[in-house]
Amino acid sequence: MKADINGVTLAYSDRGKGLPLVLIHGFPLCRKMWLPQAEVLAKAGCRVITPDLRGFGESGLISGTASMDIYADDIVALMDHLGIDKAVVGGMSMGGYVLLNLLERYPDRVAAPVFIVTKAGGDDDAGKARRTALAEACRVQGILPVVEAFRNLLFAPETLRDNPELVDEVFGWINATDPRGAAAGLIAMRERKDCVAMLGSISQPALVIGADLDQAAPVENSRIIAAGLPDVELCILHGGGHMVNLEQPAGFNEAILEFLAGL
Repeated sequence: MKADINGVTLAYSDRGKGLPLVLIHGFPLCRKMWLPQAEVLAKAGCRVITPDLRGFGESGLISGTASMDIYADDIVALMDHLGIDKAVVGGMSMGGYVLLNLLERYPDRVAAPVFIVTKAGGDDDAGKARRTALAEACRVQGILPVVEAFRNLLFAPETLRDNPELVDEVFGWINATDPRGAAAGLIAMRERKDCVAMLGSISQPALVIGADLDQAAPVENSRIIAAGLPDVELCILHGGGHMVNLEQPAGFNEAILEFLAGL
């Protein structure tokens, strides 16, 4: 499905009926990453909304600029378009940064946050420099520098060795990403706020999911988020990397379903 949202065409999927659940993909991915979750969670009684952020997947990009504010504004406008007042919102990696922005600026729209292999802190100077360099390379060379940068970061070593079909599928999605959208996303991540201090003000019940073999957002980041939240469940999944929802779908889905059942 597609909708005109804030001057850009956003692509999204809308499955099931019941408790609204919005799942926000990571960088440099798209809503296809949620396929192992969407059908299972819809059958369990959720209305599962999976958007492509502007510049990613099948969504458009206006003027090549983006920010966490803009991504979050798009999510709220999509919820308005779909008649959803409040939803459980899950954010993976960069999607987690969007979720933090939502919690800061639109807290009444988030029934409960689910932080998935993400970080609450901002980038240090070295991290910002890497984002800047990769964004510039992306503008000049296309998406290939992003593919190369993430080739060994997204999966656990066992997945890279034993499940080449999954690896190829995910990198197929990345290869199809508009390099302008990827560059804009890198700058948006570079400029995001450090949100560690605001964690204590998040009053909703929260779930934090980490993965013990995550190289892109090491598991300590999940522990930091959980330590800062007043009402939280922490789930560390074993044997998965940054794409833990695809690498360990059964354990991931069980963690989400148990959390939703407790709301």
